[in-house]
Amino acid sequence: MAYDKFNILTSSAVPLPIENVDTDQIIPARFLKATERKGFGDNLFRDWRYNSDGTPKEQFVLNNPIYSGKILVGGKNFGSGSSREHAAWAVYDYGFRCVVSSFFADIFRGNCLNIGVLPVQVSPEFLDKIFKAIEANPKTELEVNLPEEKITILATGESEGFDINNYKKQNMLNGFDDIDYLLNIQKDIEKYAESTPL
Repeated sequence: MAYDKFNILTSSAVPLPIENVDTDQIIPARFLKATERKGFGDNLFRDWRYNSDGTPKEQFVLNNPIYSGKILVGGKNFGSGSSREHAAWAVYDYGFRCVVSSFFADIFRGNCLNIGVLPVQVSPEFLDKIFKAIEANPKTELEVNLPEEKITILATGESEGFDINNYKKQNMLNGFDDIDYLLNIQKDIEKYAESTPL
């Protein structure tokens, strides 16, 4: 399943300064029945966003109209817990294309990279600067530059580099998942197979 190409993302951000956000909080287990990637955004952080009667919890950040954007900024150890890929699907389906944290659970990070959500891991100090910039001005924009592997707080010009596996980087730049990548090099695979004796 191809997804949007990721190159340079400039956007305001939604702050979620909570540590140890696990996948059951991102998408509760009762919403895991679907096998397609669509529709999960409606239930992103469901138990934090809505009361039991379905009414929005006004104090939760996704229900606060002053915050918006394609970047979610989370606390340390984001995406811990079970390995459900639906958590990454929910993040993508809601409209986020990047999640920033000072630490990600490995499986969640991988699931994000597989579907076009860029996990940007920064130092705790830089994460704190981002939270403070958003607190000072909710419209503060961040620039996430994938080719240069750099994130910048545009209001202050402060920036920090981040690491990403080169294979995943190239896939994100091209909007490929693993199957798209293989299809893209199909002719090279066929050529190699024809030239290689059994």
